[in-house]
Amino acid sequence: MRRIIEALREYRVVQLEHMGAQPARLQEARDLFTFMDRALSGATLAQNGGWEGPESGLAEAMTSADFTYALQEFVQRQLLPAYQSKRFNFEPFVKTDVVPNFLPVTRYQNRSDLDDLEYVGEKGEPRPGNYDDATKRQYQVYQWQKQFDFSMQALANDDLGYFSDCATRMGQSARRTLERFVSRLYTNATTIGRLVGLGALYSTTGRLTTTRIADARMAFNQRTNAAGNPIAATLRFIVHHAGLVDTVRVIRASQLIPELATTAANVVAGDFTPIEDPYIAGAAPNLPWYAFANYAENNIVPFVLARRSAVPAPLLIRKRSDMESFISFQGAGTPLPPQMGDFATGNVVVKVYDEWGTYIDGTEGNLFDFRGAYYSAGTAP
Repeated sequence: MRRIIEALREYRVVQLEHMGAQPARLQEARDLFTFMDRALSGATLAQNGGWEGPESGLAEAMTSADFTYALQEFVQRQLLPAYQSKRFNFEPFVKTDVVPNFLPVTRYQNRSDLDDLEYVGEKGEPRPGNYDDATKRQYQVYQWQKQFDFSMQALANDDLGYFSDCATRMGQSARRTLERFVSRLYTNATTIGRLVGLGALYSTTGRLTTTRIADARMAFNQRTNAAGNPIAATLRFIVHHAGLVDTVRVIRASQLIPELATTAANVVAGDFTPIEDPYIAGAAPNLPWYAFANYAENNIVPFVLARRSAVPAPLLIRKRSDMESFISFQGAGTPLPPQMGDFATGNVVVKVYDEWGTYIDGTEGNLFDFRGAYYSAGTAP
C-alpha cells in the first residue's frame, strides 16, 4: 500500500506541474501524501501535541471506498478564491479632510465676491460696498466597527487556510462599508431633493446620452457664486449606475453623437471621466446618473469625507488572551498567545475598526457645496 501511495504522490506532482501549479501547491500535495504514508506506520504526532489515537490513523487493510475518499478529501482538496468585489473609486470627487478628535469641526466656505465698482460723478462720493459672510459648515467623525469570533479549535484545524486571509476580507468589508456610505451622500432623498429644487441647472430626468451630458456641462458653465458672479465650475466626472457601463463606452468611443442620426461631432467624448457606482439603485431602463466637479481643479467641493488624524485607514484588532500558563514547559505565569482565545470559551476575538464622517444638513443633505453637483433620475427617454 505504501508503494502505491508513493507512486500516486509522484503522479500527482507531475500532474500539478503540467497544470502550472505554484511550488507551494506542489509541496502541499507532497505533504498530504506523506501524512497518509505516516498514518499507515502507526501512531502519529498530533498538531496540538501528544499522540493521535489508533482510531484516527489509516489502517493497512483499507477498502477501495476508504482509499478513494482519502485521495479526494486529503490530497486534491483546495480552497477556491472568493468572488471578486466591485470597487467604487470615489476619491476624485470626494474631498478628504482630517479632524483631530471626535468633536465637531467648523469650516467656512467663501461663497461670495466684493461688489463691482460703480460710476461716481464729479465731486461724488462712492457708496460703501458689502461682502457676504462665509457659509458655516460643521462635521465630525464617528466609529464604525464589527467583531468576529472564531474558536481556537477551528483555527487549529484549518489546514486549508480558510481563516488565514481573514485580515484581507475584513479590510475589504471596511472598504465596502465606506463605499456604501459615500454612495449614500448623493443618493439620499434630501440631497436629491435639494438638487431638484434648484431647477434645470442642477437636475434633469433624462437618461444618459451625449446630448444630456452636454446639457449638464452647459449647466455647470452657468453656475454663479452667492454674489451672482460667474464661477469656473466644470463638469469632470459622470458617476453612473452599473447598468450604464456600455452606454458610457459608446458615448466615449463615438466621434459623432451616437443617439442622433446626424453628422454632428461628439464634443463631450473626452471631456469627462466615468466612475461606476455599484451601489446606485435603479431598474433598467430608468437608471440614474450624476455629474460632479473636480474639487482639486476649481475649489468647488461637492462632498467631504472626514477622517480622524490617528486613524487614516481601517484597523484590524485582536483581543489578547486573558489566560496564562500555570505549569508548563514555558514556566508558570507565562502569558499565552492570542490564538489560545479567552479563558471562558477559548474563542479568538478580532474586530475591524474605522472612523469617518461627513457634513449632514436637514435641507441640503450631504451637499457640502451644491454648485459642484448635478443629478438625473434617468426616467425620461
